[in-house]
Amino acid sequence: MSITHLILLKVPVFILGPAIIGGAALFSVLGLLIVRRFVHHSRLKVHHDVADPMLGAISAVYAVLIAFIVVAVWQSFDKTNANVQQEANYLADIYRDAEAFAPDFKEKVGILLREYREAVVNLEWKAMKEGQMSFEAEKIMNQIWALYISYRPKNATEQSFFDESVRKLNSFREMRRQRLMDSRSEITPLLWLVLLSGAVVTISFTFLFGSENLHAQIVMGVLLSALISLILFTIIELDFPFAGSVVVSPEPLNQILLD
Repeated sequence: MSITHLILLKVPVFILGPAIIGGAALFSVLGLLIVRRFVHHSRLKVHHDVADPMLGAISAVYAVLIAFIVVAVWQSFDKTNANVQQEANYLADIYRDAEAFAPDFKEKVGILLREYREAVVNLEWKAMKEGQMSFEAEKIMNQIWALYISYRPKNATEQSFFDESVRKLNSFREMRRQRLMDSRSEITPLLWLVLLSGAVVTISFTFLFGSENLHAQIVMGVLLSALISLILFTIIELDFPFAGSVVVSPEPLNQILLD
């Protein structure tokens, strides 16, 4: 488990968010005050014609990078949510198609599908917060698969529904595997290093400007650091679709009627 994942699990969002934003703001204020302590603003103003375009270039590069990461994690989060909805659809389809089989087989399928849903919603969803799986859900999934393997269709109609059910069951298992993989996937440490380094460089560059109104420069620096840190906090929240305050809901599975 990565440090970001562990922090997201251990630190409540109402503490983590203000801590990240407040820490960045504090860095911008202290950094500026330290620079002003040793360098007078009049000496810094001499270099504005060089510092201004350089800050613009650095900001543009960092903005492109951070925008790319935000889009990537949002698309990944959205895809995970779509996969959960598709998993629920396959669950409903398998349950419905079982009506074409013998009553005893249909009853067994219905019982196992209901047990599977309960295990996923009540057990596996909690386990996925830590990137884990529910062995109970895995056991029931294997029982469903074994039930279909042992069944022999009795006529052409059953054979048609059986083939279609097996195809959907394979897709159903694939959606579950993908969901479990999504609970463990995250941004690589190298990207986090680049994101954090870019934030430090961008904020630090504002220290090299010499505004006569120190308070105004402090306000501008705090606003910039708050914006950057807010985006980084958003990336952390979206990077883990089953942990934190913004999570993929099991509601699509709850909405399926298996009665």
